[in-house]
Amino acid sequence: MAVEKTLNNSKHRATDLNETEIRRIKAETGKPVIGYLCCFAPPEIISAAGAIPYRLTGLPGDDNSAADAYTEPYGCSYVRNILARATRGEYDFIDGLVISHSCDMVQRLYGIWTYYHPLAYSYLFNVPHQVSSQAQRFYKRELGFFRESLENFTGCAVTPEALTAEISLFNQNRALVRELYVLRKNKQPGISGSEIFSLLMAGGTLPAPAFQVKLNEALSKAKTAGAEKPLKPRVLVWGSIMDDSALFRMIEEAGAEVVADDTCIGFRVWDKDVPHTTDPYDGLTEHYLINFQCPRTDRGPGIKRFDYLVERAKEYSADGVIGYVISFCDPHKFDYPDLRDYLKKEGLPMLLIDDNYSFEPAGAIETRLQAFIEMLG
Repeated sequence: MAVEKTLNNSKHRATDLNETEIRRIKAETGKPVIGYLCCFAPPEIISAAGAIPYRLTGLPGDDNSAADAYTEPYGCSYVRNILARATRGEYDFIDGLVISHSCDMVQRLYGIWTYYHPLAYSYLFNVPHQVSSQAQRFYKRELGFFRESLENFTGCAVTPEALTAEISLFNQNRALVRELYVLRKNKQPGISGSEIFSLLMAGGTLPAPAFQVKLNEALSKAKTAGAEKPLKPRVLVWGSIMDDSALFRMIEEAGAEVVADDTCIGFRVWDKDVPHTTDPYDGLTEHYLINFQCPRTDRGPGIKRFDYLVERAKEYSADGVIGYVISFCDPHKFDYPDLRDYLKKEGLPMLLIDDNYSFEPAGAIETRLQAFIEMLG
C-alpha cells in the first residue's frame, strides 16, 4: 500500500537527513549544538551566543521501550520517543539541552534526561501559561537568565546588536516561508503541503543561513511550477506536535491538498516577524509568548480564541480541517470540542486523528482520511 511506503520512508527521515547535515556543520564550524524542544526558548538567542540551535525530533512508530524504565507507559508517546532516542545515545552530537515548560510531561523529560544522561550544558526555560502583563515581565526576565546561562557556556557575549542581527536573519527566513505559503492560495499550488512541511523541519535543524539557501531554492522552483493538475479538496491541518511529514503525505495520497496548517513546527512559528524593538527582548516576548498560538497558553474563556484559525482557513480556501492530536496531549484535546463546534458553525467540517505518534494502524487512518476527503469533494 502507498501509505506503508510513506511510513517506511518517514522512519529514516531524521537520521538520514537532518542529523547527518548537522553533524557535518558542527565538524566544519566547531560550534556546540544545543538541542531544544519547543521554541519558547528563542533559537535566535542560542545562535547569537555562538551555538547551533537544533530542534530535537523523534521517529514516529519507533520503539519506545528504552523509555519504560524512566516514565509511565501512558505518558505522551512523543516525549517517550524522544527519551528513548536519548537513552540509546542517538543524540550524541548535541552538546547541550534546552527544555521549555510547554507542558508537564516535557518538563518531566528535562529532569529525567539531565539526571540519567547529563550534558555539558542544560537549561530549563520557564514559560508562563498566561499572557498578562505580569506574565510578560516574567517571560522577559527568563530570557535574560537564559542569555546569561548561554554566555557562561559558550564564552560568547550576546550583545543587543548581535541579537538584533540574528532576529533580522530569522525574519528574512520567515518572509520567505510566507512567500511559499502565499503560493498555496493558488488553485494549482506550485509546492505541496508535505514539501513545505519537510522544508520547515529543516528550518528547525539547520543554521539560519543554510536554511535560507533551501528556502530560496524551493521558492524559485515553486514559482516556475505550473503543471495543470486536477483540482482537489483543500484542507488545513491543525494539531499538536508533528515533526514528520507522514500525515501530510497520507492526506495527499488520499486525494486532497494540504494548503495551510496550524501546528507547532508549521506556520505558527513563521506567520509573523519578531518585531524590531529598542530592546530586542521586548520583540522576542511579543513573538514567542503573546503571538504564538499554542493551546498550552491560557487566552481567556470563549471560542473567539479560534478566530485566527477560521480566518486562515478562509484565506486559503480550505474546504475542511484535519486535526492531529497525540494521545494524552491534554492542551490540544481540551481545545478540540470547542474548535470542532466553532468550525462547524463556520461551515468547516473537521476530522480528528487521535494517534500515539506512530500513524498506526495506518490502514485505519488512511480509510478515515479517504472518507473525509470524499465527503469534502
